[in-house]
Amino acid sequence: QSDRPTASAANPELSLILMGSYAQHKPGERRPTGFLQDAEIGAPARGFSLGDTELILAANIDPAFRGQATLVLADGAVEVEEAWFQTTSLDNGLTLKGGRFISGIGYQNEQHPHAWDFADNNLMYQTLFGEHLGQEGLQLKWLAPTDTFVELGMEIGRGSAFPGSEGGGDKNGAGAWALYGHVGGDVGESSAWRAGLSYLNARPKDRESILADSGGADADTLFSGKSKTWIADLIWKWAPDGNPKARNFKFQTEYFQRDENGELTYDPSGINTSDAYRGEQSGWYAQGIYQFMPHWRVGLRYDRLNNDRLDYGANNANLPQTDYHPSKWSLMTDYAPSEFSLFRLQLARDHSTLGNPDNSQISVLYIYSLGPLGAAQF
Repeated sequence: QSDRPTASAANPELSLILMGSYAQHKPGERRPTGFLQDAEIGAPARGFSLGDTELILAANIDPAFRGQATLVLADGAVEVEEAWFQTTSLDNGLTLKGGRFISGIGYQNEQHPHAWDFADNNLMYQTLFGEHLGQEGLQLKWLAPTDTFVELGMEIGRGSAFPGSEGGGDKNGAGAWALYGHVGGDVGESSAWRAGLSYLNARPKDRESILADSGGADADTLFSGKSKTWIADLIWKWAPDGNPKARNFKFQTEYFQRDENGELTYDPSGINTSDAYRGEQSGWYAQGIYQFMPHWRVGLRYDRLNNDRLDYGANNANLPQTDYHPSKWSLMTDYAPSEFSLFRLQLARDHSTLGNPDNSQISVLYIYSLGPLGAAQF
């Protein structure tokens, strides 16, 4: 008898995520003062808008491999966000993934926007990766055979995504690599925790960012050099007797430190001044989400970034050093009639940009899931 799978067995799991929102905030782009950030991050939409639509296809390929593709549809364009294979039969707790995938560093990085607890990303992840860090390469994970959850992972990738760059990824070998470890366990019947530490090393070349110059105008910059990022994360969950259906609480926090040194070019199409750059920056966010009754939750989040050291070399006259600490408060409530639909209201006070606070941001969001949902993250 043939081992070829039947037509029904070969059908992939198919899911479609629909998102849309109404947003009220000041016009224009808002970038954390003093931080090099992905230049492709544009101004958030105001008024009514359609968010990203995600199409997810996944299936077991054969007894040894599984595959998944995630396509993002936005404004008439289609982006391949994920397209990977993963082993299912390696021994000793090992799993190998290859292709294009979302990195396993940190905690929130692996979450898609529809799984966020707030309408927008925190300032930490916006600054470090934009939405999240994606890799094109290989990922190896090891899950320890112990009662306590212990997971170790390593990745090598092209390194074309921020904090890397297309120029940095245009090379033989790996343009970025990452290491991380996570541990966790239960505390009694009602609580569980997870903690992690991650490290990312990238070598960007001519990476584009926008900074405010000494006159307050936006200035284009190019950075080439070394980028090193550490992330520590801690998650604590509580539910009465371990049953989260009626009530539950989740506390989540992450801290980062990013050190970059190399050469920064200021205004490459105009003044074109290049000199040494050194940036030592850090930041964190903390949030709490409380489901006080079935289907209803409230949440509070605080974000803060720190400019510990900035040195633009010969560009110090054009790009002022600052000790400003970008920050943001966000308050949300949401209602989920079922696991397939959600409506969210969020209010925020955004002080990420020096001299341009926005104290009355309002967001209304809907999320619908058509088809099976993937496994929930801890």
